[in-house]
Amino acid sequence: MSATHDQHGDPITTVLTWQVRPGHETEFEEWTRGITRCARQFPGNEGVSWLQPEEGNLFHAVLRFADARRLTEWLASPERAKWHARIEDIAREVSSERQSTTGMETWFSLPGTAVQSPARWKMVLTTFLGAYPCTLLIQWLVTPRTAAWPLPLRAAVFPILLLPLLTYVIMPRLSRLFRLWLYPTPDA
Repeated sequence: MSATHDQHGDPITTVLTWQVRPGHETEFEEWTRGITRCARQFPGNEGVSWLQPEEGNLFHAVLRFADARRLTEWLASPERAKWHARIEDIAREVSSERQSTTGMETWFSLPGTAVQSPARWKMVLTTFLGAYPCTLLIQWLVTPRTAAWPLPLRAAVFPILLLPLLTYVIMPRLSRLFRLWLYPTPDA
């Protein structure tokens, strides 16, 4: 799906968690189809996905919006309020489970937890610690061998090597290594 992004902010993804009363799962699933159609028509919406549990009564909605302002407008909209009024006796949103990301936070996610993303300055510093050694190695080992290549091809080598390495190897390890610093406990 192609989307135009608002100049006032970055795209944002939010996960909303719903607790459904036992025995009302079918009603809730019907409701999800209706509110999804409504949300998709809302300005700035870039998609809605529902994750259904294998067992239990938690359902997760993944909402993608062009920016935080449009997400906030949807969350406070009369349209959404009307849909919520329809399921007051069927399900409730578990507000403590709400999570939002704007991009790099996924490098810093902790599977199976509902912790908030680290401060952006911590993400920048940790990313620098991961990217700098890779950049140095690429410049030392790869750049001299590609000097005769056309500029667009040489420029493509760097992100082709760096991004998968950061995403799949380095950032998950740095996130675990610096876990206590990135995600301090409330009493720390």
